[in-house]
Amino acid sequence: MKRVVVLLFLLTIVAVLTACGDNEDDDNGNTQNNADQEDKAVEQDDDSEDSEEIQVDLQNGDKESVGTATLEEESDGVEVTIEGENLPKGRHAFHVHEKGVCEAPDFKSAGGHFNPGDTDHGFDTPNGPHAGDMPNIAIGEDGTVEQSFLLKNVTLDKNDDHSLLGENGTALVIHEGADDGKSQPSGDAGSRLACGSISK
Repeated sequence: MKRVVVLLFLLTIVAVLTACGDNEDDDNGNTQNNADQEDKAVEQDDDSEDSEEIQVDLQNGDKESVGTATLEEESDGVEVTIEGENLPKGRHAFHVHEKGVCEAPDFKSAGGHFNPGDTDHGFDTPNGPHAGDMPNIAIGEDGTVEQSFLLKNVTLDKNDDHSLLGENGTALVIHEGADDGKSQPSGDAGSRLACGSISK
C-alpha cells in the first residue's frame, strides 16, 4: 500500500514538472513571437524613413531663396508640391533637369531636361513627354505660387533608372517663360529663373 502511495506521489510530481516545462515552452514561444513583431515594426519604421519627404530649396540668380518644393514618393509616381514667393507673375515652365547642380546666375549647369526614356519634349507631342516635364506654374499678382503635380515616370528609389536621386542627381528649374508643350528640346521656355538641387 505504501508503495502505491509513493508511486502515485512520484507520478504527481512528474506531471507537475511536465506541465511547468510546457508553460516554459509557451513563454519562450511568446517571447519569440514578440521579438518577431518588434523586428517587423523596425522594418516598417525603416520603410517609413525611406519614404520621407524631400525638401528642395529654390534660389534665383542672386542666390536668394524664392520657394520650396516638396517631393514625396507615391504608389504611381512622385508628387511635387511647389510653394514660391517673390517670383514674376504669369505662367512659367517648371521642369526636372538632368543634373543636380545649380550654379547661378544662369543655372545651365543643371543640363537639359531629365529624360531617361529618351522621349520627345512636351505633353502635346506624340512621343512625349520627358520624364521631367511638368505643367506650367501660375504665379499670382503677389508673386506667390502653390501647386502640386504628379510625375508618373520618375521615382525616389536610388536603384531605379528613372530615379531623381541617381548618380548625377537632378534639379528643379523655373523658367522665365511658359512651356508651349511641343517645341524641342525644352518648350521654348526661355532663360532659367530659379533652380534647386534634388538630394537626400
